[in-house]
Amino acid sequence: MEPADLHSAVQAAFNNADVEALVSLYEADAWIFGPEGPVQGIEAIRAVWAGFIAMGGQIEMVTQYAVAHGDMAMLSNRWTASIGADEMSANTAELARRQSDGTWKYVFDNPDAAGLLAG
Repeated sequence: MEPADLHSAVQAAFNNADVEALVSLYEADAWIFGPEGPVQGIEAIRAVWAGFIAMGGQIEMVTQYAVAHGDMAMLSNRWTASIGADEMSANTAELARRQSDGTWKYVFDNPDAAGLLAG
């Protein structure tokens, strides 16, 4: 697994409305920046993703970069979500860590790094 594979895993899980698959991509004490601000931990991450999934729709993610240094990786993607007739998109800022089994999991995930969707 390469760090950028996280993007295809998120896309597949989101498009299959699989909250548990999404949650499995995070370390236990990871942070995600949700609509109400940053939250930490698996239960909070589950709630954020459940809210996004409840909106319905499909997402497409295009990796902008994925740079690994040792067991850490900095990533970004441009995502576009289609929800009914509406479409939204943003760029992410992400930090992932290589796990002992060779997979990568998010440590920090900010799906709207520029804050364009806020307010």
